[in-house]
Amino acid sequence: MDKERLLLHACCAPCSSYVLEYLENKYDITVFYYNPNITEEAEYNKRVSEITRFIHEAPFAKNVKLVEGKYEPELFFEISKGLENEPERGKRCYKCYELRMDEAARYAKEHGFDLYTTTLSISPHKNADWLNEIGNRLSEKYKIDYLYSNFKKNNGYSRSIELSKEFNLYRQNYCGCVFSREESQKREKSKLK
Repeated sequence: MDKERLLLHACCAPCSSYVLEYLENKYDITVFYYNPNITEEAEYNKRVSEITRFIHEAPFAKNVKLVEGKYEPELFFEISKGLENEPERGKRCYKCYELRMDEAARYAKEHGFDLYTTTLSISPHKNADWLNEIGNRLSEKYKIDYLYSNFKKNNGYSRSIELSKEFNLYRQNYCGCVFSREESQKREKSKLK
């Protein structure tokens, strides 16, 4: 029996690591790298390069394909208008999840995938309830199935850290946007004091 075709929206190699290991026997997976929230082009390119390397090196990802979406940071800034002062994990993040997942759902439908999901729920900093709410809503909008996920469960996040070490993956210390980078820098400065 043929496996269902899954479009897996991915934010970075570390978050993809455990998710690919966990799902690879269950689905025919295409990783969809679409992250307009990464507002510095050099950082964006570094992350795309890292996920490409990981997919080529990880034995459990040998059949995984990678599709890179458009790099559109202007869309992230557009949805962030009026939310610039929101804290991390607030309304701006919700809008960011929605932006990325909408493009994943649209792409999945247009390219004949059976279902889609995102690696975002592996992070302890991401709200899996919000992600699944958005995923289900977009499933109805685009008439494509959504794979409910909370990949941080069952030690998924811990396993992603182990795999990151094993494959020497670049692990960034912020989500990608200028706002999360600034917050990360503030945390680092306060640790030094």
